[in-house]
Amino acid sequence: MFLSNTSTLNPKDSMRMTGRLYSLYFAILIIILADTGATAQEPAMSKQGDFKIRVIADKLSDPWEISYGPDDQLWVTESKNYKVWRIDPVSGKRQQLLDLRSAREFPRYDELPDEQDGGKPWPQGGLMGMALHPDLLRGKPYVYLAYIYRFKAAAEKGDGGEPGFKGYHFVGRVVRYTYDQQRQRLHSPLSLCDSIPASSDHNGGRLLIAPVQGKSYLYYSIGDMGAGQFANGGRQNKAQDKNSYEGKILRFNTEPDQDKDPFDRWIPNDNPFNAAAQNAVWSMGHRNPQGLTYAAINGKALLYSVEHGPYGDDELNLIEGGKNYGHPLIIGRNDGNYDGLAASVSDHAELPGKWHTSYPQINSESANTKAMGTSYKDPERSFYAMPAKQLQALFSKIVKGEEQEWEAYGPSSIALYTSDGIPGWKNSLLITTLKGSALLRLKLDAAGKVMDGAPEVYVKGKVRYRDLAISSDGKKIYLSADNSAVSSGPSEQHTEEVSYKGCILELTYQQQ
Repeated sequence: MFLSNTSTLNPKDSMRMTGRLYSLYFAILIIILADTGATAQEPAMSKQGDFKIRVIADKLSDPWEISYGPDDQLWVTESKNYKVWRIDPVSGKRQQLLDLRSAREFPRYDELPDEQDGGKPWPQGGLMGMALHPDLLRGKPYVYLAYIYRFKAAAEKGDGGEPGFKGYHFVGRVVRYTYDQQRQRLHSPLSLCDSIPASSDHNGGRLLIAPVQGKSYLYYSIGDMGAGQFANGGRQNKAQDKNSYEGKILRFNTEPDQDKDPFDRWIPNDNPFNAAAQNAVWSMGHRNPQGLTYAAINGKALLYSVEHGPYGDDELNLIEGGKNYGHPLIIGRNDGNYDGLAASVSDHAELPGKWHTSYPQINSESANTKAMGTSYKDPERSFYAMPAKQLQALFSKIVKGEEQEWEAYGPSSIALYTSDGIPGWKNSLLITTLKGSALLRLKLDAAGKVMDGAPEVYVKGKVRYRDLAISSDGKKIYLSADNSAVSSGPSEQHTEEVSYKGCILELTYQQQ
């Protein structure tokens, strides 16, 4: 069996996922992949896994978030269709809890003919993250949603001779709804923030509720808007600007406090960057964090995230308040592989052979680390970190418009497995990927640190896994699958290449 975790860039700014995967109908094959080095390796095949798989819901419009609720139902958001569903994992019966299409102030540009779309793209995502209050059925019937609701502008070409287009600008919001259990409806929306920056690329979008010293907070991951690449190549990257929400993880209250301003009430008064004004930023220097999860291991509270690297260097981070995770000045670990380069680069049709990016050049990752001081934090893992010489050769070919490939996972979500339902899995991090059609498993030690060794990889067909959920007994894992085989950002759609699309898959552990 051969697996290629590759991203491809062509002159039209399309990243095509390539690779050959045999479809498996009744089991998941376990394979081991090395997470270091930049040369493709044929993975060693292990034994057949102890899982059965079935589709429990299909014909969904890019199911983005799936949560296993306290009612033993799956709660699902549809990214393109702007609907929230409650799905019975046994029968597959679904109930519509909310239809947000009327809240979206722009049409489905991606469905319009080219002559009618006005050059406007669909934002990456749409209706994205959802978080259920931990006391949803015990007096706190709150559900938090994140979605893009407005197309703001398509900026013109960059100033000062900058060759890059300054980007597509959207606006998103984070909203709290109240769940009516009897009528099975979400109602009474309250906006926590209605000025979330958004883009045609790198919107992040994951919501998570996690406690700090017994109090619940809402975390939201936001990407860097793709600022510096593709159609956003001339847009200024603000991941290092603590006063911008771009390229950050935000922290909100789950219930308003007593501040005078209605939006300040949702921002915790002890957030790390509140000196000048209330600021939801919790951590900074992120590229495209799409996964968040919380763990309490031996009394220690831990917040993990996963995010996409530009050319490999996908990251698994341990998030701490006030910390800086380096992007776009340090890519992956502080290992110097990007010295003399930038976080990304594209070819430019009008200026062939020239860089098309507003990313700053990285003269020295080590020097940038020192400049950030104690606020900088290396990732726990950097998957497929490409050596400097190969990166330099890759960049040289890209600016010439030559199609290139590189290894990557494109991690899309993360969850902590704490059950005894699957032997040996307790206290493991599970990560879904958009490239390579994989469910990764990384074991944690007693301190919550990722143990050495390559991740175990569970594969099923050619699928972009968007999210995962775990049943209350730990014997079932649910995966949501995108409708297409490639990114919804700057890439083309190829729905015919997908083994499973627009559906929820159930993986059931089989006791030996």
